[in-house]
Parts: sequence; structure tokens; C-alpha cells
Amino acid sequence: MAISSTDISNRIVEAVLAQKLAPGSRLGEQELALLFDCSRTIVREALTRLAARGIVTVSARRGWYLIEPSQDEAREAFEARRVIETGLIRQSASGVRKEALKRLKLHLQQEKAALRQDDIGKRSYLLGDFHVCLADCLGNSLLADTLRDYTARTTLIAMRYQSTHDAEQSCEDHVRIVEALERGAIAEAEALMAEHIGTVQAALSVSTAPDPLARLREALAPVRAGGANPDAAPSAQLLRTTPSKAAARKRGAAGGPDSSDDSSTYLGKLL
Repeated sequence: MAISSTDISNRIVEAVLAQKLAPGSRLGEQELALLFDCSRTIVREALTRLAARGIVTVSARRGWYLIEPSQDEAREAFEARRVIETGLIRQSASGVRKEALKRLKLHLQQEKAALRQDDIGKRSYLLGDFHVCLADCLGNSLLADTLRDYTARTTLIAMRYQSTHDAEQSCEDHVRIVEALERGAIAEAEALMAEHIGTVQAALSVSTAPDPLARLREALAPVRAGGANPDAAPSAQLLRTTPSKAAARKRGAAGGPDSSDDSSTYLGKLL
């Protein structure tokens, strides 16, 4: 059966949730077409769909990349999740079906198993997918799809801002939320969800966000060692370092196999 653009977009989101693709990873059309054995048109459809969902971005010269959320975008993403997820729980005042509780408990068992096995990819995926599963179990598949996208974005945020939130704590939070739902303590479950999302957000090390000008800043810093002319030294250093970096950037823009930061070259191991 031929693969569809939906299949490809789903696989990319799964890889993000499993923390196998980092923020800013390049998604080359040609590489993905070879990996999935399909046309670049289908790949482009998948990437366009992900761009509309706010997970990837495109540059006319550089190609497709996973987003690198700013601090403001991070705050907005967590606020959106808090509104959606607490609202969903609040609307379940009539109770949660036994089948839904059974499914949630099974998901928690899978989370605990992944924690015991120290399977980072599976653990990360399941911890994120819990929120999607909860929305689906509460009877809103449309919001479940929306939450999948927001969860993917907050996963990229956590990776970029070096979250210190503990995976075991996340699992324990999920257990407490399901226990409250099972008891019919809807207000308690809502409060626990708000607290959980707030704790995850608070664990972000926003002060450690990467400096996009770090390399250029270092290259253009005054060089005074050895009594060298401080006015000439930076230019000399640039002459020594720029050609190779420029060539690397040029290869990256062209999607060439020698690009040093082209994560699409190892997508086959990740997806």
C-alpha cells in the first residue's frame, strides 16, 4: 500500500514526541522521498500540512525545518494546553466511562514499563501521548488532534530550553489525574492537570536558550593575543575561518550530503 502524506506527517510528529528529532532539524524533501519511497510531491504535502499546524517552518532558500520556538511562543503553547486540557476535564462532570478509564490505566501501565526499561524514546512518546489519549477518552477527538500538535510543540520547547522536569514525576502526575477522574473528583482532576502543566513549564531553563549569533559573535571578537594588531586580527581570523563555514552553509542550503548540520541525513534511523 502506497504511503500517504498523512502517514508521513504522523511519523514526523511521532518522532518529535519521542524526542528523536531536535528543534531546528532539517527535513529534506529528497531525503524523505527516498526514505518513504514516494514522490517529493507527497512529501511536500506532508510538510505543508505540518507547517499549517505550526510544527515545521519553510524558507525559500534553506528548505523545511522543525520550529525553534521563542520564549513567547513557549508561553503561549503552554497556556493553550492549560486552557484546553482543564476545560476538557471540567466538561466531564457527568463522569468518565469505564472503557475510557480502562484505556487510560493501560496507557499508564505502558508509561511505567517504559520508565523501568529506561526506553527514552518510548517513554517520551507515551508521556506526551497521555494528554492526547485523555482528550480522546473524554470524548473529543477534534481536540485530541489539536492537543497532539500542541504536545509536539511543547516537546520541542522542552528540548530547546533544556527542561529539568523528571519523567517519573510526569508519570506520577498522570496517575493522580486518572485516580481523581475514577473517583469522580472532577475539580481535583482539573486542579491536578493545571498544576502538572505549570510544573512542566516551570522546569524550562529559558535562560539557557541558544544564542543564534554565538559563532559570529565569537569570530568577530577582538583578538589581541601575541601583540597582534587588534584592528587586523579579526579580519585575518575571518579569512581563515569563513571559506569552510560558507561552503558548509552552501552545501546545507543545497541539501548536499556533506552538510554538517543537516539532520535529514540520519532521518532513516529516527523515523
